[in-house]
Amino acid sequence: MLRLNNVEVVYDRTILVLRGVSLDVPTGRIVALLGSNGAGKSTTLKTISGILAPERGEVTAGTVELDGVRIDNREPADIVKHGVAQVMEGRRTFQLLTTEENLIAGAHTRRDKVRVERDKDLVYEYFPRLAERRGIKAGYLSGGEQQMLAIGRGLMSSPQILLLDEPSLGLAPMLVEEIFEIVQRLNRDQGMTVLLVEQNAAMALTIAQHGYIMENGRIVLDEDAEVLRNNEDIKEFYLGLSEAGGRKSYRDVKHYRRRKRWLS
Repeated sequence: MLRLNNVEVVYDRTILVLRGVSLDVPTGRIVALLGSNGAGKSTTLKTISGILAPERGEVTAGTVELDGVRIDNREPADIVKHGVAQVMEGRRTFQLLTTEENLIAGAHTRRDKVRVERDKDLVYEYFPRLAERRGIKAGYLSGGEQQMLAIGRGLMSSPQILLLDEPSLGLAPMLVEEIFEIVQRLNRDQGMTVLLVEQNAAMALTIAQHGYIMENGRIVLDEDAEVLRNNEDIKEFYLGLSEAGGRKSYRDVKHYRRRKRWLS
């Protein structure tokens, strides 16, 4: 469904952030994009959804295709209409609007009112807590409820692919499990295609079918999720487990060492 071909992104016409990124997200799959802070994961999502311009970023090489159609040169609203919805890091709900008004705002590019109502009911089915709080302003919701609302708002655009940026950020472990379980259900029951950026590598690789590892704006490794879960480097650097089974700090590992091992 989604394909990035050798994409380069530059900020302020001077800072090269993405350096020839290529990745594929097949229809109906959950694909995880993993990496440390500053690796370029969020920039990759913003490149797909077309929202680089406010941060003075631009695609200087490569292409982004959805179902074989280039979308890298389109306006963000057109990309949403074409079937891409991004759930931003930090939730970013409209705090002064109610839960239901936030959901309606998510469907602003649509004119099919009957189907919009149907999709709203579907969101309430997957997130029953939102139904209970439909008349409450988003600013009064808990962090977990706001994350649910952000995902639900993304679903209201009737996307072909959902881009999730750090959905576990700032949430308690039980809420993280609940959010990821719902994402898995959406994929299983609705066939929703998902590109997931996530610091919680263990959880991401539990629900994803495939994963990419990104460092310094490059993809350095991609494999089936099960293979990545059993990769000793991934266990050590992202799951915090050494070969002996003990925990190890990511910061204690020399960057050049893992680059050399992954690229060899």
